[in-house]
Amino acid sequence: MLYTNISGVPVFECTEYNSKQKDYVVLIPIINEGNRIHKELESAKNAGVSSYADIVICDGGSTDGCTNEEILKALEVNTLLVKKDIGKQGAQLRMGFYFAQQRGYKGIITIDGNNKDSIEDIPSFIKKLEDGYDLIQGSRFIKGGKAINTPFVRLLSVKLIHAPIISITAGQRFTDTTNAYRAYSSKYLFDERTNVFRDIFMTYELLAYLSVRATQLGYKACEIPVRREYPKTGKTPTKISFFKGNAGLLKILFKNFFGSYRPN
Repeated sequence: MLYTNISGVPVFECTEYNSKQKDYVVLIPIINEGNRIHKELESAKNAGVSSYADIVICDGGSTDGCTNEEILKALEVNTLLVKKDIGKQGAQLRMGFYFAQQRGYKGIITIDGNNKDSIEDIPSFIKKLEDGYDLIQGSRFIKGGKAINTPFVRLLSVKLIHAPIISITAGQRFTDTTNAYRAYSSKYLFDERTNVFRDIFMTYELLAYLSVRATQLGYKACEIPVRREYPKTGKTPTKISFFKGNAGLLKILFKNFFGSYRPN
């Protein structure tokens, strides 16, 4: 099914392999992740993640075969969404959020599709949602978390720049603010004062904005420990280029600090 002409939502195609099964959904944005997404989904299957939440792939238009239907079905994916419009991660998440809203999920968990994160920790996010938290940030830097083979420059930028500025903006301390492994209550995510369905969120703006908007609106936020593991050798699995990508993140960070993404 093709979704078009929805304000603040990119044009996207939806292929449902199954109907809504659970109260919670895991959204996984990907673009040409190759075997990494398959390994991640295998870990999810082995951990029984689909018994806790529906798994929905939010594809940005992959051309490497990683969204092969038979493979995704075998790995217990509930639905495949494919963006047919402009935008990167922010646009992929907006189409996922819209789909989650239409299905009426109680809570939404997001996780990268490059097999760096401990997808087996999904039940811990759901427990916090059921405990009444509205933003649950996964952190490798708190007690119980594991930061494995984190590139040194990235470690410094998160600890010395990104996390402190997000924490000041949010009015609450967070330690792993570039990490997309997190959960949101539907109450927070679809609050009209949050207003996620805006075309201003094209790349990484939405993650920065949602990190701070919850506490600004009086919602409950917390962190839970997770594992994030980079490969020991080879290319770092990331969509953020060293110079242009990091400069863009800094620009987003400061625009967020000065309230540029708040609804008018």
